[in-house]
Amino acid sequence: MIENIQRPAAEVLYAEELEKLRSSDADKPRPAGWRLTPQSVVKFVLGDEKAKISAKFVGARSVIERCVVALATNRGLLLIGEPGTAKSYLSELLATAISGDSTQIIQGSAGTTEDNIKYSWNYALLLAEGPSERSLVPAPLYNGMKNGQVVRFEEITRCPLEIQDTLLSILSDRVMAIPELPGEGSTLFARMGFNLIATANTRDRGVNEMSAALKRRFNFETVQPIADLNQEMALVQRETDKLLKRAGVPVTLPPDMTELLVTTFHELRRGQTADGQAISTLTTVMSTAEAVSAGYAAGIHSYYYGTQHVTPETLVQSLIGSTIKESEDDLKKLRHYFNNVVKEKSGSSWKAYYEARHLL
Repeated sequence: MIENIQRPAAEVLYAEELEKLRSSDADKPRPAGWRLTPQSVVKFVLGDEKAKISAKFVGARSVIERCVVALATNRGLLLIGEPGTAKSYLSELLATAISGDSTQIIQGSAGTTEDNIKYSWNYALLLAEGPSERSLVPAPLYNGMKNGQVVRFEEITRCPLEIQDTLLSILSDRVMAIPELPGEGSTLFARMGFNLIATANTRDRGVNEMSAALKRRFNFETVQPIADLNQEMALVQRETDKLLKRAGVPVTLPPDMTELLVTTFHELRRGQTADGQAISTLTTVMSTAEAVSAGYAAGIHSYYYGTQHVTPETLVQSLIGSTIKESEDDLKKLRHYFNNVVKEKSGSSWKAYYEARHLL
């Protein structure tokens, strides 16, 4: 069944690793309601060669430890950063390791309502029987509180302020009022293990700036882009090959093509070449996630339209879809990068990459 799912949840994809970690620390102390110990949560996220746990996220161990500690307290965790820095993926991994379920997700947008966050009603049953637990339709926050699970709130700053502030009393008192229900059912107390991980895009901050009261109920952690080029190349290689394999495409991204792709993204993101030359950054965010998407697209293109080998030409074509999103000037900057930076790099792959600039 997993083979028929485009993107399985982390608890399904890494079920064996989770069980291995759970068995190894079964008798060790952990916060109430947690499936793994804080030490094992960090192992699950960053990997452990000795325990044969794969690395899933590239980041400083100190940052991950602070995230885990925040979730063990009565404060929520807010992950902020540039688009494509794997904030959502980190929140998924943390929720999986702590609760064994990463699917309690609220997607923030201008159209998000309180019903999408807390609960709504089956109106046919409501009219027939009146308000009851049978006619109540639980939303992710209700489920998380009732079952003692971590809830994920994606892009919280895209929600209107009045929707964001519905979280205030819940994060403070760990109680949800359901005034429609009679008696004890009118109050839902959060079980141990419940907490909230929110993500916020730095490019969206200021659109619906969080209230000071809500900020006080979160610990903030910034997820930085990958600074080390070799680490970024290893991650893009691994994730691109994984996507191609799941798509049933017998193509891999050759290491020299990975170097071309990741170096381009890395240098355009930093606004500086490896030798210190300043270059113009693009309006589009040249994130690691976009590099993976470009590599995946190049593999698909090569398989269906090419020689079944990723070439510099297919890489250049995949760059267009990744970079020209917000401004026509970005294409001019990309051409300038090829004419002034790629042209000067040595190696046969870089020469072929430069020759493919006519596709831009």
